[in-house]
Amino acid sequence: MIKGASTWPSAPILCQYRIQFVLDFRRAVQHAFAIPASGDSVKYNPESMDPAAMAWVLASAALVLIMVPGIAFFYSGMVRAMNVLSMLMQNFVVMALASVLWVLVTFSLAFGEGNAFVGDLHFAGLSNLDEVVPGFTDEHALVVLPIVFALFQMMFAAVTPALITGAAADRWRLAAFVPFVVCWSILVYAPVAHWVFSPLGWVSRLGALDFAGGLVVHVSAGAAGLALAVVMGRRQGWPEEPMPPHNLPLVLLGAALLWFGWFGFNSGSALAANGLAAQAFINTNTACAVGLLSWISVERLRYGKTTTRGAASGAVAGLVSVTPGAGYITTSEAIVVGVLAGVCCSFAVSAKEWLRLDASLDVVGVHLIGGFIGSLAVGLFASEAVNPLGGTGLFHGGGYRLLSLQALAGVVAAAYSFVATYLIAKLIDRIVGLRVSPARSCRAWTWRCTAKWPTTFRAGGVRNAGAPRLRAAEVAAEECADRPESVRVTTSPGSHVTGSARPQTVTNLRSPRKMGVNHEARPNCTPVRTLAPGGCRRTGGVPRRPLRRHAGPDAFLHG
Repeated sequence: MIKGASTWPSAPILCQYRIQFVLDFRRAVQHAFAIPASGDSVKYNPESMDPAAMAWVLASAALVLIMVPGIAFFYSGMVRAMNVLSMLMQNFVVMALASVLWVLVTFSLAFGEGNAFVGDLHFAGLSNLDEVVPGFTDEHALVVLPIVFALFQMMFAAVTPALITGAAADRWRLAAFVPFVVCWSILVYAPVAHWVFSPLGWVSRLGALDFAGGLVVHVSAGAAGLALAVVMGRRQGWPEEPMPPHNLPLVLLGAALLWFGWFGFNSGSALAANGLAAQAFINTNTACAVGLLSWISVERLRYGKTTTRGAASGAVAGLVSVTPGAGYITTSEAIVVGVLAGVCCSFAVSAKEWLRLDASLDVVGVHLIGGFIGSLAVGLFASEAVNPLGGTGLFHGGGYRLLSLQALAGVVAAAYSFVATYLIAKLIDRIVGLRVSPARSCRAWTWRCTAKWPTTFRAGGVRNAGAPRLRAAEVAAEECADRPESVRVTTSPGSHVTGSARPQTVTNLRSPRKMGVNHEARPNCTPVRTLAPGGCRRTGGVPRRPLRRHAGPDAFLHG
C-alpha cells in the first residue's frame, strides 16, 4: 500500500464532488439566462450620495480619459514616421465618436434593463438618469449620481476602440475606420459591457468577476485586433522588411500616461473613496512595476539585452493583467499576476512572427493574452477578505467553480468579439474598402488622409514652425522619379540644408523658365542649379532670398 494513500478522497467522494459541481453550474446558468422581472422605475435618492465618492469618481474619469492620448502617443512612437499623424488622428477621432455614441445609445444598451444579453433604449440620450440604474440596488447600490456613473463608464467606451487601432496600424483608411468604430461600439462593446458590468447581464448573474474591464475592454479589444489582422492581411514588406519604432521617447511618454491614467481606470472602478479603491490602487502600481521587470528579464535571458520598447510593453502587460482582479486580490498576489503577465505576454508577442500574423503593435499578445491571464488569476486568487462582493478563488478554498466561470466568460467574450469584428470588417471592406492601397502606403498616405499640407521648407535648411526635418537628398531622389518635370537644385559645399557640410539636394517645383535656370544636363533627371553656402542662388555673385518649396506628401516618407 502506498504511504499516505488513505488521505486521498475515495472514488465515491470524487464522484459526489463532480455531481455537485455540475448541479451548481446548471443552477448558475439557469439563473444567468432567466429574464429579469421588470418593474416600475425607481427614482434615485440623492441622500444616498457620498460626496467623497463623487469627487473620486469624477477625478478617475479624467484620469481614464488621459489614457486615450497615452495610447495615441504609445502607438505613434511604434509605427513608422510616415504613419504618425494617422495614428494620432484615429485615436482622437475615437474620443469624439465614442463620446457621442455613448450619450446617444451605447450607455442605454450597456446598462438598460433589457434582457440578459443587451439593454434597452430607456436611457437613450442620457435621459431618465434621475432613476436608479437597473440592477444597482441593495449591496450593489451606487453612492454616486447615475450621471456620474455614466460619465465614468463613457471613458471605458472610448479607451476600448482606441486599443484596437494598434492591431491594423499602417493599413487603415479613415473612411473605413469611422464606420467601423460606430458599428463595433454598438454591436460589440455595448453587449459585452451589459453581460459583465450590468448586474442583469448573464456573465454577472452567472457569477464571473471582472473588477475594471479585463473582459470588456482588453479581451474584447484583443480579439477584435486579431480579427482585423486576419481580414486586413500583412503590411507591405512584413516580416522581411524591418519596421522598428521610429520614436522610442514617444513610446515611453505614452506608457507613462497609461501608467498614470490606469490608477483611475482600476481604482475608480470601486465607485467609492474607500479601502477597496486603495487596494486596487496599490495592486495596479505593483503589477505594472513587476510586469515591466519581468518582461525585460525575459529579454535579458533570451536575447542577452533589454530594450526600451520591452520595458514599455511589460508595464502595459502588467496593467492589463491586474485589471480584472485589482479589487479582488491581495498585493502579494498582484506580484504573481505581474510576473505571469511579463513572462507570458513576452512570449506571446514573439509568437506572431512564427504564426505569420501581422498584429502590428502587439494588441493581441498584450491585451488578449494579458486580459485572459488576469481573468483566470481572479479564479485562482480572489478573496472575500479583500472584497466581500467578490468570490473565493481556488487558492483560498473556493474550488474550481470560480476558475471555470472565469475561463468560460473569457472564451465567450473573445469568441463573440472575434466573430462580430470579422463580420463587421468584411462588410465594411466590401462597401468602402478597409485597407489603404499599396501606392498610397508607399507615398505617405497620412498626408492624403488628413488633407494636411505642411508648412514651407527652405532650401537653406530654415524650417518654419511645424515643418518636418527632411533629408533633402532622399526627397529629391523620390520626387525626381515621380515628377520628371521637376527641377533639381544642388547646393554647393558648405550649405546647411540638413545641418551637414556635404553637398545636399533639394527640389524646386517652380517652372525653370520663370526661374531663369541655366540648364545643365544630368543623366536621368532634369537640369540643376547651384546654390551658394546657406542656400542662396549664385546669380552674378549677389546672394538672394533662399528658395522655398512646399513639403508635399513625400515629405513624410523619411520623417
